[in-house]
Amino acid sequence: MKIGIDTFGCDSGRSGLGSYLASLVSVLPETDSDNGKLEWELFGPEIDRYTYTGDRGFPFVAVNVPDSLNLERLWHLFKGNSFAAKKHYDVVLYTAGIRMLPQKFKVKGIAVINDIVSSYLEQDDSPFYRKKILKSLSRINHIIAASNFIKDDLINKCGVDSSRIDVVYNGVDHSKFYAGGVELGEAVDIKPFAIKRPYLIYPSRMQGENKKHIELIESFSLFKKTTNLPHRLVIAGSEGSTADEIRAAAKNSPYANDIFITGFFPHENFPDLYRNADACIFPSVTEGVGLSVIEAMACGLPVACSAEGALKEIAGEGALYFYSSDVKEIADSIEKIVTDNNLRTKLINSGIEKAKEYSWKKTAEQTVRIIRSVCGC
Repeated sequence: MKIGIDTFGCDSGRSGLGSYLASLVSVLPETDSDNGKLEWELFGPEIDRYTYTGDRGFPFVAVNVPDSLNLERLWHLFKGNSFAAKKHYDVVLYTAGIRMLPQKFKVKGIAVINDIVSSYLEQDDSPFYRKKILKSLSRINHIIAASNFIKDDLINKCGVDSSRIDVVYNGVDHSKFYAGGVELGEAVDIKPFAIKRPYLIYPSRMQGENKKHIELIESFSLFKKTTNLPHRLVIAGSEGSTADEIRAAAKNSPYANDIFITGFFPHENFPDLYRNADACIFPSVTEGVGLSVIEAMACGLPVACSAEGALKEIAGEGALYFYSSDVKEIADSIEKIVTDNNLRTKLINSGIEKAKEYSWKKTAEQTVRIIRSVCGC
């Protein structure tokens, strides 16, 4: 069976979707439990040729489309299906399922949805695209949703039949993300940065108001004013549509010297960033996956996060929850998670146990079963 994997829309590995795809590809089996051969082939922009395959040796087909979101969308809508047919794929896994999908599916398709679709489409400024993507979702053979929260959103707000949706959680690489290994000294040398401790970490791309970066900066400033503690705030994530506003808010804070915005931070260096932090504060209200929260918990880092989106489903009892519209509540949560040692111990232990439920091997196995089911073999 020949399976095409679409790399378009994954930001060449510099986003959560990119991390998802790289992690999934690293553990995909070439045979499954039925001893059937699985032939994987990736396709996408030329820049992705070596981004996801690593040492797997899977073939990659470069597609000649200009580096433009709109042109890549149009290619998927009107040429993606014929491309899949010419490549003789039995099925295509559309990794950025909410961003890039064909209009019709003569070649069977599976969309991976890691976003809360209704929220994502509300932020899109193209009515044409919103209409087309909803039609594509209604036609595609199957959907892999990263959480039950996303599945419910697809059913209740997008009108997708529940029988065409399976929930498959993201995993975590426990060989990299684990508790222990905290460095000694005042500063942590995490290439390409040296970060002074103690610090709090918010690992999220600066993309959209619903990420609540500005509310976090305001809450951090209130926390500093109230407690006079020496903590810094480290915002680690790629540039996005709201980066300028976030940088301005940080600059205008009375505690600007204690706010460090890294921009893009290499995913392979995140374990050290987590392990040496005092806490992970995650205020985003439209998370459908919560991969950063899982990784932080696996590293033994206490987590405080939004009570909205899928985070309660993902983190369970491994996190302290707050409502991100309330700046004082976030500030109070930061103070609790930093100063209450009993709470810290409880969250650390619960988080480590919860993170054990997630693995990329399990994600890959469930994905292969769905592919087999869609193909009828």
